[in-house]
Amino acid sequence: MDDVNKDESVGGRGLSRRSFVRMSSAVGAMTFANGLPFAAIAQKSGGSRSKGQVSGRRKLGTLEVSSVGLGCQDFTGTFYATAPNRADMITLARTAHDNGVTLFDAAEAYGPLEVERILGEALAPIRNQVVLSSKFGWNIDPDTGKSLGGLNSRPDHIRLSVEGMLKRYKTDRVDLVYQHRVDPQVPIEDVAGTVKDLIAEGKVLHFGLSEPGPQTLRRAHSVQPLTAVQNEYSIMARDPEAQILPICKELGIGFVCWSPLAMAFLTGTIDKETQFQRGDFRAMVPWFAPDNRPGNLAIFAVVKEWARRKNAAPAQVTLAWLMAQDPWIVPIPGTTKIAHMLDNNGADAVSFTTAELHEFNAALARTPVHGARLPAMVLSLSGVEAPAKQS
Repeated sequence: MDDVNKDESVGGRGLSRRSFVRMSSAVGAMTFANGLPFAAIAQKSGGSRSKGQVSGRRKLGTLEVSSVGLGCQDFTGTFYATAPNRADMITLARTAHDNGVTLFDAAEAYGPLEVERILGEALAPIRNQVVLSSKFGWNIDPDTGKSLGGLNSRPDHIRLSVEGMLKRYKTDRVDLVYQHRVDPQVPIEDVAGTVKDLIAEGKVLHFGLSEPGPQTLRRAHSVQPLTAVQNEYSIMARDPEAQILPICKELGIGFVCWSPLAMAFLTGTIDKETQFQRGDFRAMVPWFAPDNRPGNLAIFAVVKEWARRKNAAPAQVTLAWLMAQDPWIVPIPGTTKIAHMLDNNGADAVSFTTAELHEFNAALARTPVHGARLPAMVLSLSGVEAPAKQS
């Protein structure tokens, strides 16, 4: 990872442009029947170790996707300060599809630009069998990937961003395009109107928002119906339950969960002694601060107990809990390891009875989360309301 250039601050807030874009990768990261909630139809208690195959399908609005998707933000190693091999990431994406995954999530900010290129190369031979999603909204040069500082959702920039996505994905359309973060300088009506035009042109098929304010969500949907909202949502990050999920339910909008495993904390790979290497985003996350980590390990203990009861991996139980909330919720766990991807897919085979889900939630209610889900600077970009459209 590049060293931080402390002189290139974003918005005068003392955060480097490179750090700002790197942080965005964290911020810009099922079986059901007859429309009934998962818990209502999964009356048979079940769970088993992953066989790696996702057979379930869910609907984001009218868009059908696999019940578990694949978050691809760390394919270039900018999130966890890893150094994945490009060829390995191509193999990972193809293997995910071979095992039933159809939803692949990226953004122009991931890499930047490079994750889209990797997915384009990996999935071009099976383009019509997958759902490619991406995000615009950061002020990034669409040709070089250089950060120009801050956010940019001006209509002309959106068009440049989408044209770049099409080239990098090696396709004639992007299935689902999100605004990565609400731009406080651009009315959401202008953003939604631009995407509506791109949909009419066939270059974009579906529209989404990531981490929007509730009124901005409603305003956008009134201009161009939204297919999905993508927010951080997990057993530890439950902010969407207050306003965003009820609006999605009301308006028929699907919901995609980024960081559904709480940045790997709910997999059991982090304990009180874990030290994050230089450049790992998690070193800045309050959840993992020394004073907060012991309390949060009590949450993992709840997950671990349910994993034991279900004969499943902790990650599988965590993802299955999300899918049990509503049939239009789809987690997109990110990984650079085939073994982890296959393990995550196994969540598709884990179910809870209504009584079990109630018991699970009661245990979580007794175990509070310690610390915020993101650094304050990054968190300030969530829940933003776009400015009013001037007549």
